[in-house]
Amino acid sequence: MTHPPLSRRHFLGGGVAAATASLDSLSRASAIRSAGEKLNIALVGVGKRSVGGVLNLPRVARENVVALCDIDEQYAGPNFEKFPGARRWSDFRRMLDKQKDIDAVVVSTPDHSHAAIAIAAMRHGKHVYCEKPLARTIGEVRRMRAVARETKVATQMGNHGTYEPTFRRAIEIIQSGAIGQVTQVHTWSDRPLAFWKQSIARPAERPQTPDHLNWDLFLGPAPTRPYHPIYHPFTWRGWWDFGTGVLGDIICHTVNMAYLALDLQYPTRVSTRSEGLMAETAPKWAEMVYKFPARGERPPVTVTWYESGRKPPVALALGETLPNNGALLIGDKGRLLQTDMYGAFYKLLPTEKFSEYIPPAPTLPRARNSHQQEWIDSAKTGSSTMSNFEYAGRLTEAFLVGNVALRTGQTLEWDGETMKAKNCPEAERFVHPVYRKGWSLD
Repeated sequence: MTHPPLSRRHFLGGGVAAATASLDSLSRASAIRSAGEKLNIALVGVGKRSVGGVLNLPRVARENVVALCDIDEQYAGPNFEKFPGARRWSDFRRMLDKQKDIDAVVVSTPDHSHAAIAIAAMRHGKHVYCEKPLARTIGEVRRMRAVARETKVATQMGNHGTYEPTFRRAIEIIQSGAIGQVTQVHTWSDRPLAFWKQSIARPAERPQTPDHLNWDLFLGPAPTRPYHPIYHPFTWRGWWDFGTGVLGDIICHTVNMAYLALDLQYPTRVSTRSEGLMAETAPKWAEMVYKFPARGERPPVTVTWYESGRKPPVALALGETLPNNGALLIGDKGRLLQTDMYGAFYKLLPTEKFSEYIPPAPTLPRARNSHQQEWIDSAKTGSSTMSNFEYAGRLTEAFLVGNVALRTGQTLEWDGETMKAKNCPEAERFVHPVYRKGWSLD
């Protein structure tokens, strides 16, 4: 059975209810500029080797970069120097309160501070681009979605493969029924590799905090702990107080195509296995199995996640080499192998069956230049973004459940709407974080 092409309205929200809310928010986003005028943009997190400094800053630099905010003067120093006209800040709260010329904010900080910064910016009427995962916990993500709907600003999460024309082409192909009814999705990553450490204990030594680093602002809403270079810069990802492990870092990229194309919502059952799980850090490796229910005439889907170089059985790819980061969709008429992390490249399998395959006519809008540019265009004109906080938030919530299951040590019977595990009250503390004194999302 083939499915009708995914409409623009349906695509934007990923489901009838979500699409309505998302489209309503986007259609009434403040159009503060014409397409030819420039936005005044502030960036929070601009370290010289961070996503903010290396990826996001160059892609918004054609606009007016009027403010740069970072808690580490040395790490951010080279980018501070590239934009001498931008005001420099260490505390985003003071920046938002004091600098009135800001139109939009890019958030590229550790996961644990995403929600606080993004919500504050939206409350100040600023359009927000936020890195993935949208936040560290499900409860924070849900609040970000709500505030985005309330404030009607333009939003985008940084799963930047979404803007690729080939990514959107793959969505059209899957939606056309080319590979049939999809019941299995496998997705994987080789991280953390040497990028950061996991399955380690908190260090006992207490080195002096460098003068160029505001450690209290780095902690933000997280519980107080002594400074150590094992956390900053970038190596915070494996620590539960700051990051979300490999899952949070990568799955918003690798599963994005499948999640969007198959119109998945929330899983109803999540199980995990791992090695080396610790109270404060993510494990050496984990595998997670998500059960998604049927959607209308579409059957249930099982999504399996692998990390730290683990992959699905190679036979599932019908002889194709599995990339280091990717995904495999298995349908009853064929398979689609995503051959990169971001969903820009793919193969239809078996290759001989699809050697003369003609894709359907395009039905989805195509982005201009970059993921960041799509957000900029939305902020200026009120046009739509593909990974707005409504869609991206639901995607993030759906898979962060895996970390909740991992940390409780239980298979969770999950109710996504209420954000509750029906069989595990203990899950609550991993869903709704307790912020330290002086920090809140209100």
